[in-house]
Order: sequence, then C-alpha cells, then structure tokens
Amino acid sequence: MIDFSLTDEQKFIRKLARDFAQKEMAPRAEHYDEAAEYPWEVIEKAHQSGLLNTIIPEEFGGVGAGALEESLVAEELFAGDAGMGSAMLANNLGLMPIVASGTDEQKERFLAPFLEKPIMAAFCLTESGAGSDVANLRTSWRRDGDEYVINGSKMFITNGGVASLYTVFATAEPGKRKYRAFGAFVIPRDAPGVSTGKKENKMGQRCSDTSEVIFDEVRVPADHLLGQEGAGFKVAMKTLDRSRPTIAASSVGIARAAMEAAVPYAQERQTFGRPLAGHQAIQFMLADMAIKIETARLITWKAAWLADQGLPNNMESSIAKCYATDIAMQVTTDAVQIFGGYGYSKEYPVERYMRDAKLMQIYEGANQIQRMVISRNLLA
Repeated sequence: MIDFSLTDEQKFIRKLARDFAQKEMAPRAEHYDEAAEYPWEVIEKAHQSGLLNTIIPEEFGGVGAGALEESLVAEELFAGDAGMGSAMLANNLGLMPIVASGTDEQKERFLAPFLEKPIMAAFCLTESGAGSDVANLRTSWRRDGDEYVINGSKMFITNGGVASLYTVFATAEPGKRKYRAFGAFVIPRDAPGVSTGKKENKMGQRCSDTSEVIFDEVRVPADHLLGQEGAGFKVAMKTLDRSRPTIAASSVGIARAAMEAAVPYAQERQTFGRPLAGHQAIQFMLADMAIKIETARLITWKAAWLADQGLPNNMESSIAKCYATDIAMQVTTDAVQIFGGYGYSKEYPVERYMRDAKLMQIYEGANQIQRMVISRNLLA
C-alpha cells in the first residue's frame, strides 16, 4: 500500500514555509519584482525562521531536510514569490555538492558559517558555451603544489553577485570534452582573483541575483577539492538529480498561485449576465489547471521519495522537472487568459506568475535536455 500521508515533521515544515510565504513574501512580491532588488530583508527573516540552508545535515547543526521536505518547502515559497524563492533555494543548490560529496571536515568548515548568519551560496556550472552542453566547459583547473588554480568565468549564476561561497566546476582539459577531467571546488568570494561581472536584467524572477562570476588565477588549498580529481562531473550530476525535484515542486508552487488567483476571479467577474465560472469553457480551464497541478505534485513527490531512499531517480527527476515546469507555463498562461485584459496588466499578479514560470523550463537543465535524459533511459 502506498502511503501519501505526511509525517508531523513534514506537516510542520510545510506550514512554516506556507505561513512565511504568505506573511513575508507575497506582500512584498510586487515591490521586489518592480525594483529588481535583492530581497535581503526577506532573506534575513528566512534565516531566522530556519527556512534557509535546510539541507545541512542534523549532525552538522542543520535541519537535515530530505528531498521530500525540500519539495514541500519549495512549493510554498514559490507560491509566495518565485524570485525570492529562487534566491533562497539557490543556497541549497550551492551547498549540495558539499553535503553530498564533501568530507566531514569540509562539511564542518564550509557549512557552519551558513548556520550562524544569512549569507548566500552559488552553484557555478553554466558558462557562455556550456549550459546544456556541460562537456564544453572552458573554466580550467590545474594543480600547483598544495593548491589548485582556477581560471575562467561562469554566467547566469543565481546568487552570483551576492554569494559568500561558490561551488565551482572546472576542467583540466578545456575544449577536450572529457568528463573525467572535471573537478569540483569550493571557492570563497574573498579569494584573490574572484570578481563578479554583468548582472542580468531578467524577464521574471527579477529580484533574484543572476550574475557572471569571474575567476582569474584564483588559488585555493588542495582541501577545497570536493571528491577526487576527475570526479567533478559526478558531483554535478548527483547535485542536479537531487535538485530537480525541488525545481519541479517550485513550479507546482507558481502554478498553484496562479490557479488560486484565477478561481476567485472567475467566481466574481461577470460576463453575459453571469460569473465567468458559470461558463463551461472557463470551468474546463480551471479543471485542467487542477489536474495538471495535482499530477505534477505526485510525480515530484515520487522523484523526491526515490532520492530520500537512496534509489536511482535520474529518469524520474527529469520527468518531474520537465512536466512540472511545462504545466506551470500552461497554467499561468491560462490564468492570464481568464483574467483577460486585466491579466495583461500589472494590477494583478498573474502576469508576474507567467513571467516567473518561463525560467523554470530553462534553468537546471532545459526541458529539451530532460527529454533527452528520459529518452536515453528508455532506449538504454
């Protein structure tokens, strides 16, 4: 028998995230979207509430949230606001390589500061020529005595301009497309040679920081390497398999927010002498929203559950990420349609939900890449 009930701890953290999103995030969403300003005020409150860095294991002082708990939190935060949610959950992505592949000593050293104060982390994989094509990395590493030297630049990095710590992926053989040449490194923001470049002016999720990060002859001690030399690709893929259910859950949150806005509007708005919701065409649109959201949530929970059981979830996490992000775009677009002209106006939040949803189909592996992963699993 499959049990879909949540534990008391899971119910607690979901309610904590929901209350926080409704009280602290949703009322500020319009301001931060318009200003494209990093939401430090909300970040600080999230840290105080225990909603930042939830993946830090209990034995190292953290909450020790599993993939399912992460998904529950992500849905609620992104229902509050996707830009703020993205800024907050980017910490989990940035720290996951350390949690999943670091030694106990590395975990103790690198994770402890994140429990003490609201500082940010960033996951640095994407480059101008290596987004979906990860093998085409140009950022390089070389060993020099007891140090590693990193050179290159990363782009579209969430929290790139505000992070205190980066997990960085580089190759010993740039341009050779050799996965076994990859290395994963922990690099502090204050290391000599680290700088930030262009900050992106984005269509959606505007208050999250998306920036270029530059590494110019950056030297770090040898014990900043995660895993072994040549294991960087495995570290990255292990991280993404774990994070994709979170992206899926985040997309469910955006879609849910759009549906929750559309339902009361359809009940109140009058056309042809009756509410919009009295027209079967609108009823069916709302029904399809609910079908898609519930289906996406269940697929996401399965992928997260597999991760928590230590079982392979490569295909399932790609299915969840692909489906949930696609339906988020569909649901938010339909919400705008139900609102009509008002939906295209900033007077209502549905246009923001639609803009925010688009990015979900693109980052952490574009949906075309997810379909490649799924098809390769089927044809293997």
